[in-house]
Amino acid sequence: MTTPTLAQRRCVPCEGGVDPLTPSEAAEFMTRLGPAWTLSEDGRKLHGHFEFKNYFRTLSFVNAAAYIAIHDDHHPDIAFDYKNCDITYWTHAIDGLSENDFICAAKTDALLV
Repeated sequence: MTTPTLAQRRCVPCEGGVDPLTPSEAAEFMTRLGPAWTLSEDGRKLHGHFEFKNYFRTLSFVNAAAYIAIHDDHHPDIAFDYKNCDITYWTHAIDGLSENDFICAAKTDALLV
């Protein structure tokens, strides 16, 4: 049996009581994401920037990203305009990054295939 990719996994509820990912753990997860993703300077947030041809494609992407958030019960900040979408993930309960953030980012990457 093979190990599922990040995009094939489901988020596990996090209500706190665990430490956020260390910088080295976050760096390892970053290797599994596309080039749109960067870590914040303090390493506590995961930011993705996506560009599209027009508003229709942008809004379609935003709606699909929102569906991922609802399905996995892990909700990012999403901002968009005509041709751009910015998504920021972090786990509020631990004020930092968890594996859930990277799972949802990988699912978001899969929308672009």
